[in-house]
Amino acid sequence: MPGAAVQPAGTGGTTGYAERLWHAVLDGDQRGATGTVLAALAGGLDPESVLLDVIGAVQRRVGQEWAANRISVAQEHTATAINERAIAGLAREAPRPAARLGRVTVSCVDGEWHALPARLLAEVLELRGFRVNYLGAQVPAQHLITHLHRTSPDAVALSSSLPTRLPAAHATITACQAAGVPVIAGGAAFGPDGRWARLLGAEAWAPDARTAADRLAGDPLPRPRAAHQPIDDLPHLTDQEYTLVRRSSPQLVRAVYAGLEQRVPGMRGYTELQRQHTTEDLAHIVDFLAAALYTGDASLFTSFLTWTADILTARAVPAGSLVPALDLLTGELRDFPRAAVLLERARTGLAGHLAAGR
Repeated sequence: MPGAAVQPAGTGGTTGYAERLWHAVLDGDQRGATGTVLAALAGGLDPESVLLDVIGAVQRRVGQEWAANRISVAQEHTATAINERAIAGLAREAPRPAARLGRVTVSCVDGEWHALPARLLAEVLELRGFRVNYLGAQVPAQHLITHLHRTSPDAVALSSSLPTRLPAAHATITACQAAGVPVIAGGAAFGPDGRWARLLGAEAWAPDARTAADRLAGDPLPRPRAAHQPIDDLPHLTDQEYTLVRRSSPQLVRAVYAGLEQRVPGMRGYTELQRQHTTEDLAHIVDFLAAALYTGDASLFTSFLTWTADILTARAVPAGSLVPALDLLTGELRDFPRAAVLLERARTGLAGHLAAGR
């Protein structure tokens, strides 16, 4: 805003607006949420700070409150939708500089529905002076590559929140590189330190939108390596354990569920909804085990199980119920040596986590 004092990012000036926005999204008040965002802009906050330190901060709080079972799934979805509309309201009002820093395509990995972090990055990049093509959630790799051939961007910013999407991310990264376009990866899927972004060959990684924008505004990303193949970085995949576990996931879930019914007779009286939730939980366990097999990193599976234990505890479900599920899964995968190692390490890590929480 002309003549307005600009509030630096990350200072206390954002806190009051973030609190107001939080209450608006919690109440399902779309108009109030957009009004709060525009008031922050009119009050002197620069648009990037409004995006990241107000809207972004509230969205992180939404996830934390859902995990702690203090808001419902419906409230989480409502809050996310309202935040997306607030971003659109800000985009209409905030002045945009002329594009001068190159072209960036911002896209979510195929199967990734959590698009708001990517949307925030796209808006920040435009505010920094980039020409941006934002493709949104769940973009199949072939469609992304078609777009790259048509637009010739300087880089792809690839976003994913779930480690179970890492195999899809790997295929997408490799396809982008084959098209001659470097990739900067971001999102929780790639690990808190970016370890899985590096493993999958991305040219860069950033922990948040501000850091990603800084990196893209600096030196150009290195050009992709020629004739690079996905297996070059993941030689352990030659044992086919990942492929076999992934393909047999439905059978594994059914077998573990049947075994749990034998061990926990009370499950036989579950309602249809309880059966559905239990089946979904078991499918998530198998999916994360497969992702750990793909990366060869035991910490991926162990971290998921300790997080799941905390989610169950917050919902008054005994987290110890995960232990027999791991035992049964180990029995089903007795001929899979790498899976057995991952399961044993996860069991040890889970036991320590549960003991520490008592």
